Amino acid sequence: MKLLISVSLGLIILAGPAAAIETCRFIEAKAEREACYHRQEQELAARRKPDAPATPSSESKTFDQLQQMRRDDAEVYRSIRGICNGC
Repeated sequence: MKLLISVSLGLIILAGPAAAIETCRFIEAKAEREACYHRQEQELAARRKPDAPATPSSESKTFDQLQQMRRDDAEVYRSIRGICNGC
């Protein structure tokens, strides 16, 4: 009995968004139907916001950060070489 209730509850939750998509094609008035499709397109576009394209300034920032890390690494390696190995 609990399994039946949980399965039916899951189907109701999953059927909600799918039902919203299906309702547009059953609207008879062309203007209302097209408005419905337009709203759906906007909702989908809001969900799929693309990542910001890599700009030259962000690429140069990344490059500068990598150069700084290499300088820091070189400094650490120099200090490690100064430690007596096997004293």
